[in-house]
Amino acid sequence: MRIRIRKIGNSLGVIVPRELLAAWGTGEGALLEAGEAGIWPRRRRGHGQAELDELKRRIAIEVVALHRPEEIRRSALANLAKWKASGAWCGAYEEWQAILERGNDEELYGAMLGTSDRCNRLRQSMPYVGMIPQRALQRLREEVSA
Repeated sequence: MRIRIRKIGNSLGVIVPRELLAAWGTGEGALLEAGEAGIWPRRRRGHGQAELDELKRRIAIEVVALHRPEEIRRSALANLAKWKASGAWCGAYEEWQAILERGNDEELYGAMLGTSDRCNRLRQSMPYVGMIPQRALQRLREEVSA
């Protein structure tokens, strides 16, 4: 994802897309870490990579439980179109776009819910963000943190 540096008042700054903040589980008032490697959310209570991977898997399960495949496709493709238009694009989005456009439910569910390294990697760039209520997202975060 590309984020443009902009003039904000007498300073320079960046605007972090809501979709990225939602994927990080952060929002207004949250603190971010920054370094030579980039900008990322602050680590909370020892969240390791395994916990983050599990959170993303549980988000996918929740999306599948709440939405039909055509709704997931429609929302995810709309997100991808917005991200592409804004210049926020990565290789995983290309893979998601192909999966979504093929219209194969089994392939879509496999990518969203699978346990392979590829599925886990794809979930790190999930285009179906924003499809579950914030309360459900908070509940999932708390369950994974416990």
